[in-house]
Order: sequence, then C-alpha cells, then structure tokens
Amino acid sequence: MEENRVLGEQPISKLLLQFSAPCVVGLLIGAFYNIVDQIFIGNSALGYLGNAATGISFPVLCIANAFAWCVGDGAAAYLSICSGRQDGESAHKCVGTGLSTTFLISVVLSIICLVFCRPLMALFGASDATLQLACDYFFIIALFFPVYLMMNVMNSMIRADGSPAYAMIAIASGAIINIILDPIFIFVLDWGIKGAAIATAVGQVVSFCVSAVYFLKPKTFHLTKSSFRINTAMLHNLIVLGGSTFIIQISMVVMTLLSNLTLAHYGALSIYGRDIPISVFSIQTKVYTIVNNIAVGIALGGQPILGYNYGAKKMDRVKEAYRMILLSTLGVGLVATAIFEFCPALVIGIFGKESALYMDFAVTSFRIFLSLSFVTCFVKISSIFFQSIGKAVHAMIASLVRDLFCFVTFTVVLCGVLERRQAGTGIYGILLASPLSDLVAGTVIAVLTILFFKKIDTTQTEQEVPVSICQTHPGTVVTIARQHGSCGKQIGELVAKELEVPFYCKELAALVARESGLAKEFISDDYDDPSEVLHQIYLSTHVMQQGIIAQEKVIRKIADAGACVIVGRAANHVLRSYPNVVRVFIYAPNEVRIRNIQAMYGDSFEEARQHMLRSDESRANYYRNTSGSEWRNMDNYDLCLDSSIGKAAAAKMIVDYIRMKTQ
Repeated sequence: MEENRVLGEQPISKLLLQFSAPCVVGLLIGAFYNIVDQIFIGNSALGYLGNAATGISFPVLCIANAFAWCVGDGAAAYLSICSGRQDGESAHKCVGTGLSTTFLISVVLSIICLVFCRPLMALFGASDATLQLACDYFFIIALFFPVYLMMNVMNSMIRADGSPAYAMIAIASGAIINIILDPIFIFVLDWGIKGAAIATAVGQVVSFCVSAVYFLKPKTFHLTKSSFRINTAMLHNLIVLGGSTFIIQISMVVMTLLSNLTLAHYGALSIYGRDIPISVFSIQTKVYTIVNNIAVGIALGGQPILGYNYGAKKMDRVKEAYRMILLSTLGVGLVATAIFEFCPALVIGIFGKESALYMDFAVTSFRIFLSLSFVTCFVKISSIFFQSIGKAVHAMIASLVRDLFCFVTFTVVLCGVLERRQAGTGIYGILLASPLSDLVAGTVIAVLTILFFKKIDTTQTEQEVPVSICQTHPGTVVTIARQHGSCGKQIGELVAKELEVPFYCKELAALVARESGLAKEFISDDYDDPSEVLHQIYLSTHVMQQGIIAQEKVIRKIADAGACVIVGRAANHVLRSYPNVVRVFIYAPNEVRIRNIQAMYGDSFEEARQHMLRSDESRANYYRNTSGSEWRNMDNYDLCLDSSIGKAAAAKMIVDYIRMKTQ
C-alpha cells in the first residue's frame, strides 16, 4: 500500500512526531479527566479524607471497566476487521451486539453496586472516617454506570470507524464540562464530594451524547433496530477479541485492591492511620498516570513505524525508531523522577494543604514509590515495542511482570517483614515494592531487548527470495486448510504445479508485510508457542487485529489477480463471497501425522505428538478469531480429504475435483 511506504522512507523523527502527538494528546485528556475531581476535592473542606474516599472506589470502577470494555474493545477490534473486509453486514451486527451487551452489563453492575455500595466501600479499604464519603461519591458514580461505560465503548467504536478526532472531541467535551462544574458544585453550591461526583456524571452524560450523535451517520455501517439484537456467535467473537483488555484491567484491579488493603491494614498500625496513606496513593496514582500516558502515547505513535520497518527488514530504521522512542520516554521519566524527588511538596500542594503528618508521608511516598519512574516508563513502552514487532511472549512478559508478579510479591513480603522487625514500619514495604519491582522487571526486559537486537544483528543480512503477486489467467482459486502433519503444504504445491498456477503459503507473510507495513510475525495462522493462553490473549490485541486486516486485503488482491493456490490463513473464509473458489480441508489419522512430523523435524514420538496437538489448537484459535467459525467444521469446505492415501494421490483427487466442477 503506497500510503504506508512513507513509513520506510521519511525521517524517523518526523514520523514519530506526526504519529505520536495525537496519541499523547488523547491520552492526556483522559488522564486529566480522572485527576480533576481529586484537585478540587483536596482543596475543599473535605481535604485528604475526600481524596481517600475517591481512591477507594477506583478498584470497583476497574472491575466494571474490565467486563464492559472486554465486550466494547472486542467490538471495536471486530469493527476494524469488518471495515478492512468492507463487510457492512457484520459491522452493524457487531456494533449493535456490543452496545446492547454493554448496556445490559452496565445496568447489572450498577444495580449490584448501588445495592451493596456500603459493604463494597468497606471491603475496598474505607475507614470509619471515609466510609460515608466514599458511599456518597460512589453511589452517584455507580448510578451513571450505563452512561459511563456506554460512552467509553462508543468512543472505542468511533475510533475504529476511522474518526479518532471526533472520539477525542467527545471525551474532551465531557472533561471540560467536568472542570467547569467541579468548583461550582463543590464550592459555590457547597455540595461537597457529592458535587464532585455529579460534575463527573454530567461530564460523562455530555460525552455520551456527543458520542451517540456520531452513530446517526457513521462511516462504515448503518444501524437498524435489528442491529441491537444480541447475536451469540458475534458476542463470542467480541469476548475473545476483548480478552487482552480484560486481563489488563483485572491485573490493575488486583494491584489497586492489594494496595488499598495493604495501606489500610499497615497504615492503621503506623503513626499515619488508615486514611492518610490511601489518600496519598490515590493522588500519587493519578499524577503518575500523566507521566505514563505521555510515555505510552509516544510508544503507540511509534507502533506503525516499527512494524513497517521490521516487516520490510529495515533493521537500521527499527533501531533508530526504538532508540528515539526509548530516549523520549526516558527523558519524560527522568524529568518526572526529578520533580518527584526534589519538589514533591509542590505537586502534593496542588491537591490541597494538609497537616505536617500528611505531608511527611506524602513526600516520603513520592520520593520512594516513584523513585524509578523512568524505569517504569521503559517497562511500559517495552510491551508496546514487542507488540509492534509481533513478539507475543515478550509483550506479555513486559505487560505483566512488573505490576502483577513483582509488585504483588514484594508488597506482601516486605510489608510483613518490616512490620515484624519493627512495629509501625510495615507501611514502608509497599513504598519499597515499587522501585524493587522496577529494578527486577527493568532488568528482565532489558535482557530480552538486548537479546532481541543481538539476534536481528546476526540475521538482518540474510536475504529473502523476492515475492510478488502474480497476474495469471482467470480461473479457480484453491484454498487449502490443513491439520499439522497432513502434508497440506506439499499437496498444495503439487496442485499448483499441475494446474500451472501460482502457489502462496509462507510467501504470503512476506507479501503482507511488504504491502501493509506490518511485521511478518503478525501474519501467521501457525503460532507454536507452548502457552495457548498467551496465544489466545495475544490474538485479541489491537496490533494483531491490524495484521489480520492487512492479510485479508492481500488475500483478496491475490484472488483478484487470477487462478492460484493459497494454503492456510483462513483464506476459505476471507474469500467466502468469491464464486470461483474451491475450499479444501486436508486431514489424516494421528499416527500418520505423527510419523510425518517426526520425518520433517526429527522429533521423538512424544515431541511430535505434542507438536501436532499444539499446532492444531493454534490454527483452530486463529481460525476462530478471524472468522467466528470452527476450523474443523467440515461445512466450511467443498472438499475434505484424508491425505494418508499419499501426497500425489491427494493432489490428483483435488485437481480432478476442480476439473469436474468447472466443466
């Protein structure tokens, strides 16, 4: 695609500025939206108790977001796929199912939270002093869950429909309203913490209305009443596609809940009490979100640049892009770290003037907990970097190792050890857990990154045979899906040779990478990682979905060029509307396939068996993710063939079938 080739030609610095600036602005709007309430509440008569009350409700919001965004982000991802396929029929069902399901989820969650508001706030760390404040704030927020969650889901869909500027305006309009109403409701009308919640809710209503207007005239779909009937097959696809969002949100819930409970427990044993630590952490989290969103915005802007150049094997440009992203984010992190270390009181003062005891803990917390903020930035961007180049396991390690594994472990261990050694000091364990987690996670990810770049240094000189889409005569397009070890690739080559048409299998990955600007690792139906859970999660990520969209475009371009044979890549589904396609599925008994795998790879019997099962499950996951159908369902094919009769005999049967069908 011509528009993508600038990614491999223009200066990296110019490209990074062009792509990253909108990402950073959009993420900062979201960050300020969340921080406004804290600033006004902290400067009111409520003080730190008000900030503690708002912080207590944060884990519950994360849980609500996890369920709703799982469906909503899945719908946005599937809408992107439908747009790439120009599949308006599926697109409107996808949007309608996503909106209807999100609405039902949000209503159920709202009712649960309203009924159990008080016990939930107590469970998540509210003290006697903050319980009523937390309930006053959260009750109003929970009442507007349907508006809040629907607004976020619609915003994702608007971006997926190709209107990111409109999506940003919708969020920004609500944020501006929130900023205007907060001082009016909190100070002028003296509504206190309820005023902050009402201002937030009104802002959400405004964003919801602006977002809803877009759906009257979207770009790639048209909604009718029937669109909003929940399609169970479509819903399954959306949940699968939203899997990565769900995991990320739940990991945030685990970390935030652990923090609140730890702060409440060990704070009560210290001179600071339960409420001061929770209040400080609530502010601290929101402040760091600004730093994190700048770093993540820079990295997200670099995604297409990294993916294109990695796919095009322009490794010098990959290194240059990575270096610029790394230096930019480290610069942001170092500036933030310097502020947190040398003038934390200035930052804390924005959220109100408090007692000497409060300031003592707040200054200590900022200086210790955020002491390695620049390393945290490195950890965050590393996940995006590895996603950009198709390294699934690396990306998952970078996403989860710090927050879910290191921080949880260090917090539990250090708080307990310090409290046993000296009463009242356990609270410092959670402060020390953050920089220690940064050190461990940063070291692990640095090693992975260094090994990766060493590997590409040794392989970048390798040349590939140039491939291109061959223009051929009109005729039958043969798609071949195959079980691992059934010799489907070799049979496909024999069929192509007999019919004298082009053959596409591994060549397709290079074509898609070159044509679309995405790394070849995204272009595969054959993912041989031992963890199928990681595979399923990774298939749901946005960058992987972009690879699927690009691949489908190239498959259709190949089919439009004339008769050919295409192996794998769910090509039978991609070309389902083409009248001249013969869809073949090749299978064989397990014992035959195991022998073939042993011969191909030199595996032992058990290694071959595991290899076979793992690869088949991977292909089934890929097919399900891209088509919504089952890979092994014989109804999806015109011809299903047992290849144990021999490769030549199987190829002859396919050719004979094609000739009989076209006579």
